[in-house]
Parts: sequence; C-alpha cells; structure tokens
Amino acid sequence: MSLISVNNLTFGYDGSYENVFENVSFQINTDWKLGFIGRNGRGKTTFLNLLLKKYEFSGNIHSSVKFEYFPYEIQDKEKNTIEIFYEICAEQEEWEFIREISLLEVTADVLYRPFSSLSHGEQTKISLAILFLVSNSFLLIDEPTNHLDENARTVICKYLNNKKGFILVSHDRKLLDGCIDHILSINKTNIEIQKGNFSSWSENKAKQDNFEINENIKLKKEISKLSQAAKRSASWSDITEKSKYNTVNSGSKIDRGYVGHKAAKIMKRSKNIDTRKEKAITEKSKLLHNIDEYPPLLLSPVEFTKDRLVEVKNLTLFYGDNKICENISFEIKKGDRIALCGKNGSGKSSILKLLRGENISYSGEILIGSGLNISYISQNTETLNGNLSKFANDNNIDESLFKTILRKLDFSREQFDKNMADFSGGQKKKVLIAKSLCERANLYIWDEPLNFIDIFSRIQIEDVIIKYQPTLIFVEHDISFRKKIQTKVLNI
Repeated sequence: MSLISVNNLTFGYDGSYENVFENVSFQINTDWKLGFIGRNGRGKTTFLNLLLKKYEFSGNIHSSVKFEYFPYEIQDKEKNTIEIFYEICAEQEEWEFIREISLLEVTADVLYRPFSSLSHGEQTKISLAILFLVSNSFLLIDEPTNHLDENARTVICKYLNNKKGFILVSHDRKLLDGCIDHILSINKTNIEIQKGNFSSWSENKAKQDNFEINENIKLKKEISKLSQAAKRSASWSDITEKSKYNTVNSGSKIDRGYVGHKAAKIMKRSKNIDTRKEKAITEKSKLLHNIDEYPPLLLSPVEFTKDRLVEVKNLTLFYGDNKICENISFEIKKGDRIALCGKNGSGKSSILKLLRGENISYSGEILIGSGLNISYISQNTETLNGNLSKFANDNNIDESLFKTILRKLDFSREQFDKNMADFSGGQKKKVLIAKSLCERANLYIWDEPLNFIDIFSRIQIEDVIIKYQPTLIFVEHDISFRKKIQTKVLNI
C-alpha cells in the first residue's frame, strides 16, 4: 500500500478563461477502489491525463506506482490476442492470462484469434485483464461499459469488485455501487473524497445540501433582523446624543455626561449587532457554493391521432446472408415507453433504424401510422461539427430553447461559441438529447442516448420523461435509468 499525493495542482487549457483545477490537493490510497464522478466537462478525463503526464501543470503529483489507462490503445489489432498480451505483459505467464479472462467469462480460444475479430465486449474484457496483470500498476479506467449489454456490465462489475488499485470513471450508478469503496467527486468549487459507494455519497451530499440550504434560510432571517436592530439602535443613539443639549421642564440643564454615556452604550450595542451581522454574512458566504442545481428540462410531445403508432409482425433482420434476429412482433401504442433489451449484436439498433426508415434488409411486416413524426437519437456523434447556432438552424429547431436546455444540462455560455468537434463525448451526446427534446414528435426513438452522459444529467432526463410521458422506444444499458422510465420491455 502507498499513496498518490496531489499537491497544489493547477491546470487550464490554452485559450480558456478559467482553470480546470486551481490549487487542488488530496491523497489517494493505492489499495482503494475509487469511483470518479462529476458533471460532463468538469475535468475527469483531464485529471487522468494529468496523472499520465500528458499535459504540463503547476503543482506536484507524486506516486510510487505507474499508471495504466483504459481503454488501452492496441496498435495492431490484426495480431492474435496472445501476442498482444505478451507485448504488454512480458513478465506474466499464459496461465495467468487465462485465469483472468475466465473471471470475465471469456474462453481461452480467443488467445489465438486476431484481436480485431473479437466483439466489442470481448475486447473490453481482454484489455482489462491484461492491464490488471501489469506489475505495480494503478489502473485509470475511463467508462469501460459504454455500449456493453447488461450481462457484460454485470460480469465487469463483479470482476472489478474483486480487484483493488484503480480509479473508475463511470456514470452507471449500479456499476459504481457494485464495485467501489471510495468516491472522488469533482464538485462546483472543490474536489472531495468520501468512503463508500455512489448511493452513500449521494445520500450524504443530499443531507449536506439540505443542511446548507436550511442554514442559509436561517442566516438570511437573522441578518435581516440584525440589520433592523442595528438601524434602531443607531437611531436611538443619535436621538439620545442630541437630547443632551435640551433642557427639562423646570428650565434646568440636562446632565450631559449621563446622557452621553447612555448614547455611547446604545451605539456600542449597535456596533455589537453589526459585528454579529457581519459574522452571519461571513457564515452565509461559506454556504451553497457546492450545491448543484438540476433545473427541470422541457419536452413537448405531440399526441398521435390514433392509439397505435407502429405495428411489427414476424420481423426478421438480415446482415448479408446472416439472420440477426427473427420472428419479432410488437406494437407501439400512445404512452408506451418500450425498452429494447438483448445482447450486443442481437439487432436492437437495427430495429430502431428500420422504424425511422433506414435501409435495413428484413422480412416481415412493418406498419407505421400515416403522418407519424419521429425524433431520433443516434449512437453516433462523430458527424457533429460547427457551432450550435448553425446546428439548430440546420435541424429546424428553436435556437433559444435548444441553448436553454443545454444550459440546464450544465453547458457554459463559453461552449456555445466552440466547434462541436472539440466537445467531449458527453457534451456531444447532450447536443443530440437537447435537439430531440426540442422536437415536437409523436414518437421518440433513442439509441443508447446516455453513453458518456454524467449521472446528474441522467437524473434530469429521467425526470423529464416521467413528467411529460412521451411515447418512446429506446435502447439503453443503464439499468437504473431503464427501470425508472420503462413501461414495457421487449427482449430480442
């Protein structure tokens, strides 16, 4: 066991108005299973790159372990898996590799197959197994379960739970709860570490936020009362001070020393009240800085003229001469929120593409309501380019509403002028989500909308779907999200 020490870390990208990190200091135990959370764009991947010394920074990062990053970049994917293993883990034995991949439910036959021939899930598992075998390494695991089905996520969660010495960036609440023992969170104004999993962190955060909100309310009331009391005391002091130049009814002079002393006591009381007020203001200024607001999103679904929007009968999909899936039948009615579930490669995305009119080879019958308006979110964000204003104009959506939704999803105004090609994966996905929320549709078709999306934005999206109840068919492997919004499940 050793420590990773971060001292006075300061870093900002060239041309940016603000630093990503400013005098940040903390320590990490190398035996921890550390979950790393924070809203998109707050610097999670940047911090991993700083540990890897990819950027210059001020401050100090000290560690006695070396860092390995996942996803690992395989240079030649045409090599057999066993060759790649020996290139990375020259000191390890083949039996150790077989043991590791068996824990991830991968069979030994993959060793003598080209890495490129493996499924995305198999490649993910192989890379994790290899990296955990690298001697004296601390793993930086960046969103390992994107695009993976439910079973693969469960296997990886179990595997990571039996490991130690890693930082896991993930937005999957179930995964975080299942395999970590500490949380590293990037908040609005600081970075903090807590023992526990995501659920315990979330509960503690809610308690702290509620405490600060209630304290803020109490202090505002106290400051108001103290301000009024100070004004009254100052007024009384002035009146008393002036009164020493008056005379009593008998015509004799007032004891000016006594009156002056009395006025001074009243003024002292006023100053004491001012001191208490300033102290209350100081205490109030320490509150609320780390409270993230999750303003409600907007959605305007349009009710279709008929109860049934889509009917699919005996659908079989083909990829070349191969059947992807067969004999699929279902219907979509108003208010349905249908979760398409199945293993990777079972045809879920192809069904969604077919429903929106893409050219997919199939047999069977698909009946789509006449005049049905569809809003679609694709898995692919690679085509996003240019600024947000042009994107809104090209897609015939209200630019003001579009940007309002993005602001609610934690976009800064500075990002509005940037090229979307330079956005993070999560920010690109938010662009597609905001576009869909702007569209007045009868049916929403969403294909893995939450890849790279932070946990807090996921909760906002859950809430807007539950509030407006659009008709929706979707693929999403985040089990927490899926169970919250689905009304039906279609297993492929």
